[in-house]
Amino acid sequence: MSHQDRFGRLARELGERLQGASQAPEEIHKGVQQVVRGACERLELVSREDFDILMDVLQRTRSRVEALEARVATLEAALDQDAATSDESAREVTVDTPPAEDAGGGEPTR
Repeated sequence: MSHQDRFGRLARELGERLQGASQAPEEIHKGVQQVVRGACERLELVSREDFDILMDVLQRTRSRVEALEARVATLEAALDQDAATSDESAREVTVDTPPAEDAGGGEPTR
């Protein structure tokens, strides 16, 4: 149900309640209060206190996510650096190591 429909229904209910204007003002006030309370419940509104609590939780969560993203970036950079160092070391080992001599007298082993 759209907001216009909800407010239209609220206006109709208020009009119906106010048609009996001969009622005591306190009864009218209670009727209006019930209609407004019912409309607010259907709109699924939250209290300011709940909203503030959720905003605080959201802010803390956002801060933790940012800290974890920074930590992951640091770890990835360290991994990349280690991988580059390992690749260079592997190239040096292959270049510096002389070929192994055949200890079997030149005959291939079957």
